[in-house]
Amino acid sequence: MTTTPAQKPTLQYFTWAFIVTAFGLALGAWLGWTSTGTLSGMASIFFICCVLAVLEISLSFDNAIVNANKLKDMRPEWQRAFLTWGILIAVFGMRIIFPLLIVVLAANIGPWQAVILASTQPEEYSRIMHEAHLPIAAFGGAFLMMVGLTYFFDAEKDVHWVRWLEEKVAATATIRGIEVGVVLITILVFSKLLEGAESTAFVSSAIYGLVTFLVVETLGGLLDKSQETMSAAAKGGLGAFLYLEVLDASFSFDGVIGAFALSNNLFVIAIGLGIGAMYVRSMTIMLVEKGTLAQYRYLEHGAFYAILILSVIMFCQTLVHIPEVITGLGGAALIGLSLWSSIRWNRKGGDAIPDPR
Repeated sequence: MTTTPAQKPTLQYFTWAFIVTAFGLALGAWLGWTSTGTLSGMASIFFICCVLAVLEISLSFDNAIVNANKLKDMRPEWQRAFLTWGILIAVFGMRIIFPLLIVVLAANIGPWQAVILASTQPEEYSRIMHEAHLPIAAFGGAFLMMVGLTYFFDAEKDVHWVRWLEEKVAATATIRGIEVGVVLITILVFSKLLEGAESTAFVSSAIYGLVTFLVVETLGGLLDKSQETMSAAAKGGLGAFLYLEVLDASFSFDGVIGAFALSNNLFVIAIGLGIGAMYVRSMTIMLVEKGTLAQYRYLEHGAFYAILILSVIMFCQTLVHIPEVITGLGGAALIGLSLWSSIRWNRKGGDAIPDPR
């Protein structure tokens, strides 16, 4: 008898994540032993890999939900493309190539020299990464703020979690470009709190993040419209794929930079965050196949609120350091609260319940 996705055991979705976890932690232990030659050093690096994996998972709950929200409208072939090639880009591109690229640009050295620097001078490599934190946080914050605001500034949105707020926001969505205006005002406010070169770097990077969102949205719409004209089977294809890849990259900024607070070793960071990324992939597949977003009415709302808070935190991190544990727990708490509200709504048979205030 064939098992449908709805009947598939939850743990079965995490089979590959468990395999990658075992392999990654074994690799981390081996790396610790070869680099330090001591049991305590091996245990230390093993522990850091575990912490980084948990950090990535906690920071990426909302990422999985948003991915699932977009994937559920995509054709099966494009879903498979994102969940295979997309995860390779997420693990190797954002966790290894992206940090190397930052050092290549910041230190004006070649890619191979950046690899040597990461291997032989991890402290210097970490210093360069931290110096690049401000423009990266500004870019990612602006992009994610546009993602969150676009969800709520939607005149056709008729399901509201925090009704008193979301109804007012949706009613103003007819004002053309209002979400862009909100992001620009936020950028100006934060730029006033910085000085000199930092203020200039913040504004230019944030504007690039805003423009990148608009370009990806426009390009994605044009690509998908072109494909729909050629073949109805291509609906939700290349444009949505491109959007999800840029979105994944923006979510990764915070985790990659924050990981250097725990380790200077690029390869340890890649192992830990790579393990976490596999769990995000597994959660995404489970949410799509089980139709979890349809079952839990307010789960998407919690994820997009978490995205908005993450975007503000990324802006705030250009001024003060905010521990990653606060970012992760804050997002998880919002998603947990939205899940609890959804369960209450389901238990009442879909009747209206008091919205959180």
